Amino acid sequence: MARSSAPPGSGIFLEDAKALATFVQRTSAESARQAREAFLEDHVSTVYSLLTDDHAKFLRLDDLIAAVYKLIEGLLPSDIELELEAKLPLAEQKGLAIDVMLFLSYVLNHKASGEHLCQAMRLPRADSIERLADFAKSGQLTLAAASLERIDKASFLTLNHPETLNAEDERSLEDVEIAVDLALLDPHTEVVVLRGAPIDKYGGHRAFCSGINLTRLQDGKISPLWYLQRELGVLHKIYRGLAQPKIVSEASEETQEKPWIAQLDKFAIGGGCQYLLVMDSIVAGTDAFLSLPARKEGIIPGAANLRLPRFVGERLARQMVLADRRIACDSDEGRMLCDRIVAPEKVESSVQALIDELMNSGVVSFAANRRAFRLVQEPLDMFRRYMALYAHEQAFCHFSPALSDNLRRHWRGASGH
Repeated sequence: MARSSAPPGSGIFLEDAKALATFVQRTSAESARQAREAFLEDHVSTVYSLLTDDHAKFLRLDDLIAAVYKLIEGLLPSDIELELEAKLPLAEQKGLAIDVMLFLSYVLNHKASGEHLCQAMRLPRADSIERLADFAKSGQLTLAAASLERIDKASFLTLNHPETLNAEDERSLEDVEIAVDLALLDPHTEVVVLRGAPIDKYGGHRAFCSGINLTRLQDGKISPLWYLQRELGVLHKIYRGLAQPKIVSEASEETQEKPWIAQLDKFAIGGGCQYLLVMDSIVAGTDAFLSLPARKEGIIPGAANLRLPRFVGERLARQMVLADRRIACDSDEGRMLCDRIVAPEKVESSVQALIDELMNSGVVSFAANRRAFRLVQEPLDMFRRYMALYAHEQAFCHFSPALSDNLRRHWRGASGH
């Protein structure tokens, strides 16, 4: 199909939307992308306002994308095209979903729209609310890839993908977010512990998390949207708490948040390490390590580039992200991230001791202190702008030939991935 110049914008939303719809039908994918970006430069605020009834509705990412198709023809590749491409291995995909990520990047880069979207993604899921009464009564939740168990006033959220060393993929993301919601909503839970399930390979001992499931990634089963769903949903809820369905300033927002403890057994690789950066306390075994092999994988490690330097400094953060430096928890560098490092057989008892300490001292002021740290270290506007860049850059990393080549040479069939 011949490549054409993007239609000049008139500045009038309806006229430009009509011109865009006509243009993308007769041009190349590259020119269509350029035209979509030009349209969003002028009209992203109007688009988001129309999608959300002037910010009256809170739409999660999937619902927001679905609403785009009903509002503006041609602003995204068709849902049929995207579905067909998603069935292919990653190396055979052309990257149509880049346009979806670019749309979200423009939304996030616009202050009012981006903050509203961040808030929408921190609301409890509808299917979480449906389960709340049962969990509040039983203290038990078992899903395919995660479980939640309340013991006294602490809930234990277990990443339960033992066949992949508790790796994360599109199947686990939903289950973990539901568990996070319930732990935060449950009126009987005061502290939450995040841990990994026992692994047969390690004699039935626990291991924390081996990061993204690279085999599923290579097979094309993990879309670039997954990264944003994880960062804006699961991790942001842990870090900033559940939101309320009303627009208020960050300083006066009424969040539902609780202390989080990570039980770090064996390793925290990639996404597992990213979880540590939103924890309030980390108890690790002396045999455990953490790493962020982003360079070898060919992607950006979530919000680690934003958060990791606060803990270990700029230089070590660059070494971990760009040079695949592995950190032993039982080291000077490891103690910058981990609060307590104990013998492997004492990790669980040390976690329980920490829970008891929190219960004895009370957790009322804990959330207030979390908010105070956040407001200084990572205000919402900083996070929003980072996510706008992340959406843009991660989209191109995801579909780069280098990523597919890395997966083909190093990861196919690797144990745990």
